[in-house]
Amino acid sequence: MNAQAYMKKITAELEESISLISREETEALITQMLQSRRIFVAGAGRSGLMGKSFVMRLMHIGLDAYAVGETVTAGLEEGDLLIIGTGSGETVSLAAVAEKAKRLGGKVAAVTINPDSTIGKTADLTVQMPGAPKDRGQEEFRTIQPMGSLFEQTMLVLYDALILGLMEKKGLDSETMYGKHANLE
Repeated sequence: MNAQAYMKKITAELEESISLISREETEALITQMLQSRRIFVAGAGRSGLMGKSFVMRLMHIGLDAYAVGETVTAGLEEGDLLIIGTGSGETVSLAAVAEKAKRLGGKVAAVTINPDSTIGKTADLTVQMPGAPKDRGQEEFRTIQPMGSLFEQTMLVLYDALILGLMEKKGLDSETMYGKHANLE
């Protein structure tokens, strides 16, 4: 196959993956985000990179949001929300972060393939994601892509869709967001 054919296959997989995400779960997450004082987002590896792009957009729409692990990240307190993006739901460092957030009085949301995982069970709410895990030994969702690529792509699209939902509820458009865009570039 050539690059064009691969791109068509990837977008077809992505379209199928997105169609399997629960509307009720995503709406519950949007509601929780609007009710939360501050939003923290965590993920490891490429999932963490998708989370950082989400935090940037949350800031652009005027929400107080942080990427866990950055030097400028505030401390989580009661009334805050932690969103963890994790395919397996078993990343040890993220499970520890989820437990600590709960002890501090925060709410935890898991965006994961496996809601029955350690992090999924710790979470107050989950958005179950389809997609092939990095460990292909138990694969149910078929993909031509390596490792967790389909999960990570689906998560980025979900995060952008959550931004659109938040924008709608807050009466924002792209023009109003530019007031929060970086201007020292």
